[in-house]
Amino acid sequence: MTAAAAKPATKNGRPLQVSADKVYSRSGRIIGRIKGDRVFGTDGRYIGTIVNDRLVYRSTHSTRVSSPFSASKRVGTARANRVGSAVWGDEPDIPD
Repeated sequence: MTAAAAKPATKNGRPLQVSADKVYSRSGRIIGRIKGDRVFGTDGRYIGTIVNDRLVYRSTHSTRVSSPFSASKRVGTARANRVGSAVWGDEPDIPD
């Protein structure tokens, strides 16, 4: 999931927004910051792993922690949900 990713989404198809290294929900609420192929929340806790253009929660990666950060909200988007993906992992627990 990079800034060039056409339509990033969660495993179950919930649309996401990406700006630089930040990931936002459809409503514009900050989800986390991208570090490599992982996304960490503002508190530094693991949110999910990026697989192609999908954000997937993998319990085996959940012990990782990053440094906390702050970010402002972003304008929401009206994109519809996408079809779910069969990649290994669960739907990440994110607000929206």
